[in-house]
Amino acid sequence: MKWMIASDIHGSAKYCRMMLERFSDERADRLILLGDLLYHGPRNNLPEEYAPKAVIEMLNGVKEKILCVRGNCDTEVDQMVLDFPIMADTAVLDTGCGRLIYATHGHHACKENPLPMAHGSILLCGHTHVPACDEMNGFVYLNPGSVAIPKGESRHSYMTLLDRVFEWKDAATGEVYKSWKM
Repeated sequence: MKWMIASDIHGSAKYCRMMLERFSDERADRLILLGDLLYHGPRNNLPEEYAPKAVIEMLNGVKEKILCVRGNCDTEVDQMVLDFPIMADTAVLDTGCGRLIYATHGHHACKENPLPMAHGSILLCGHTHVPACDEMNGFVYLNPGSVAIPKGESRHSYMTLLDRVFEWKDAATGEVYKSWKM
């Protein structure tokens, strides 16, 4: 099973459309979203083509493929317009190879303040808008970066997981620029 992992769309119709084009190109089975779907937040500038209603329509169009956790910019009002659950703070995903993935947005649990996890697990977070792969003491921290508002001179990006390999990819081209094997 192939997963595509993305975070921090922040209401950008342009980058949501681009992400969904990559999702189709990737032929992924599941789209895992790590929060901050519709609102840009008070610390971010408006993203390009800020159009939350268009993002709602696009995401609802693939609702059966989405697994999502709540970001710090996601609210109950957002849940009222989205046809898939977004309010869970965490999700635990079985990789099928003996490792668990703990997915969360990253504004509460993060690399510096991890969830209580089984040794050897993966902590998958968004929030920082910076791609990362850090092997910590007892777990691995992964971050896909941001689809719409990259920070730290990073690219507009997402990740895929297939055959125990995570790949970070450029959202515009699908080009792999980093990988990590479990």
